[in-house]
Amino acid sequence: MSDTTTAEPRLQRPPAERRYADELAKLAAEDDAPRPPGWALSLQAARTFVVGDESRGITRKFVGDPSLIDRALVTLATNRGLMLVGEPGTAKSLLSELIAAAVSGDSTLTIQGGASTTEDQIAYSWNYSLLVSEGPTQRALVPAPLLQGMAEGRVVRFEEITRCPLEVQDSLLSPLSDRVLAVPELEGDSMVFAREGFNIIATANTRDRGVNEMSAALKRRFNFETVFPIADFDTELDLVEHEAANALARSGVPVPPSRDVLAVLVKVFRDLRSGDTQGRPQAVMSTAEAVSVAHAVGIKAWYLRGGEAEAGDIVDCMAGAAAKDSAEDLARLRRYLEQKAPQRKGPHWASLYQARNLLPG
Repeated sequence: MSDTTTAEPRLQRPPAERRYADELAKLAAEDDAPRPPGWALSLQAARTFVVGDESRGITRKFVGDPSLIDRALVTLATNRGLMLVGEPGTAKSLLSELIAAAVSGDSTLTIQGGASTTEDQIAYSWNYSLLVSEGPTQRALVPAPLLQGMAEGRVVRFEEITRCPLEVQDSLLSPLSDRVLAVPELEGDSMVFAREGFNIIATANTRDRGVNEMSAALKRRFNFETVFPIADFDTELDLVEHEAANALARSGVPVPPSRDVLAVLVKVFRDLRSGDTQGRPQAVMSTAEAVSVAHAVGIKAWYLRGGEAEAGDIVDCMAGAAAKDSAEDLARLRRYLEQKAPQRKGPHWASLYQARNLLPG
């Protein structure tokens, strides 16, 4: 009787501190620069972790202005929170994750903002069975990311903060200004004081402005940094190629789309998001969406045909990315394929044009 073992399923996306554990360990071992109190790395080493250094074997993880990283790290070393704003899909969440991993060695203290987010999910809640039997004790207290980050001196990430109601947002006022969180239900020691290393990185989409606009009091406690879309075509293509290859490898696809096919995809996305008002979709044609479409293109080609991706696959896989917010977006994409694609030279553009009828509707 043979002894068989079942391999443990891999995580789809481990946190940054696990994906890049070797790099963080290497940087920490070589780091002899002064570190802010409570930080796992110096500002110099944290910057290197994010922007990369090929000579030291540190990969580049964020494509953007390095001065943005400098300002973000300096902000976190002060008593002000860091607010990353920008269009959807500009890697704000990725940047906050990378910075938290570098500063605290842990990026998992995360609050996901939304209309249903409550203060309990931000600060603390209670184990109700213990609460009934013992009353409000330390043992019955269940810390949420904010309380845990303050007590342990770690960075807390607050994603999509402007999706939360104003009263929920303002629960950050005292932790950011006085570095204290009150737990009034506890008798005696009811104040949690932040340890060195604690701070908050929040993100907000510019398209969400006006949904739940932050109060002036809360804005004063953050430094705002804007994360812009990638300006250079080749840089964006390199990123899409790299991220799509990684995503496809995790999906069991050994053959990623060719660079020429991906160049067509990236050009379509850039044309659509920079076009005139009538031709520009309401959906966000971001780099992140381009990676998602490239992932789908590779999966379709491998698992449905057993071959390599073609430019025509882009049309079929792109409909869901371009038609999220408005029925007109599908018509805009169809007009682009009928009017712009024939003007481009090369077989891949011809394949894209010939596949235009794959669009639904």
